[in-house]
Amino acid sequence: MKNERWPWSPIGDLFQIGAGKTMSAAARNGSRKTPFLRTSNVLWDEIDLATVDEMVISPIELAEKSLQAGDLLVCEGGEIGRAAIWTGEVKTMSFQNHLHRLRPIVDGVEPRFYLYFLQSAFTQLGLFEGAGNKTTIPNLSRNRLAALEVPRPPLEEQRAVAAALSHVRAALQLHDRAAKLAVELKDAAMQHLLTRGLRGEPQKDSDLGPIPRSWDIAKLGDICSLSTGTTPSTSRADYYAGDVPFIKTADIVNNRITEANTHISDQAVEDYGLKLFPPGTVLMAMYGQGKTRGQASLLEIAAATTQNAAAIQASEEIEPAFLWHYLRANYARLRGIGSLGHLSHLNLGYLRELSVLKPPLDDQKEIAAMLDLLNQKIDLHKEKRVTLEQLFQVLLQQLMTGVLRPADLDLDTVRAEAS
Repeated sequence: MKNERWPWSPIGDLFQIGAGKTMSAAARNGSRKTPFLRTSNVLWDEIDLATVDEMVISPIELAEKSLQAGDLLVCEGGEIGRAAIWTGEVKTMSFQNHLHRLRPIVDGVEPRFYLYFLQSAFTQLGLFEGAGNKTTIPNLSRNRLAALEVPRPPLEEQRAVAAALSHVRAALQLHDRAAKLAVELKDAAMQHLLTRGLRGEPQKDSDLGPIPRSWDIAKLGDICSLSTGTTPSTSRADYYAGDVPFIKTADIVNNRITEANTHISDQAVEDYGLKLFPPGTVLMAMYGQGKTRGQASLLEIAAATTQNAAAIQASEEIEPAFLWHYLRANYARLRGIGSLGHLSHLNLGYLRELSVLKPPLDDQKEIAAMLDLLNQKIDLHKEKRVTLEQLFQVLLQQLMTGVLRPADLDLDTVRAEAS
């Protein structure tokens, strides 16, 4: 849906569209290389500099194929149209030929407005359906890009739209950084707590490394009961038409489970003799693709589970929340023992023999409470990010379609929503 209040022009009338440097074997193997951006570095409204490639570019070419702060970069391939502004984080930076570099050639053009317009046009409004060449590799050639019709509102309106959206984007990035720092803090705290304890007491050597002198090590099977569930036949629709929570391995994602995505009937429970595991049971995925195997979740509801998950019920010697945090901290070790020999999964035999820390019960509860607080902080940042992303998407669409005008917005309110 186009905003008919705005005049429209081909983007090539507003911007010079520059081509990047083509990678070659000679450029790859030479000396005195220059960093350059690829499509993988250009995200929506973000330049990712975590991994930057390099190639040899002659001084003459570099003059034509370097970036300046304020350049608008648009992806030719990959997710065509994806765009971001180069802000000059690195003094000398070039770009590959699969990126287009846009620089204004007329007055009254705010590149960041056009970044946001392209995001809305490509991801929300479908204005440029078929802009890429779909006959071979999808791409947005220079000529196709230059011909795209884009709005040209007054410069002050462009700036006001860009400012409102930028406030929300900045808040999103702030919560991303805060969540990352909170995860790093939690990892450091967990490492300290599980090796040094809470009391600063002397350490002793153990099979699991240095631990506080008052702590013990136990086999998981000696302090917990372990079993699995059963999956009712999926060919019986009536088995999956009830209200009994049923947890699959895909639901076990290092989380506290407060509700189920799948429910089964009382008839399924009766026919298969299924056990409802009580709150406080730790579920661990023993099979699963990707990173699923070895992940652990803490039940906060009574639920049945699949045969592909271990149900670990703690005795009075172990605090369920502590056990959950401890197993999460040992994810890499669990993945390792689940890949021995010809097997690519865990089983109850492995888990029963797993050595685990067994601090005094009061220490377990205190450590679990501290890690819970850090988890809550991480979750708050993630929840805030979800809310902000929703706000951004609504504002993006409504500002670009004219449902909202910048004058309708109180930027102080937008800042408050984004804080």
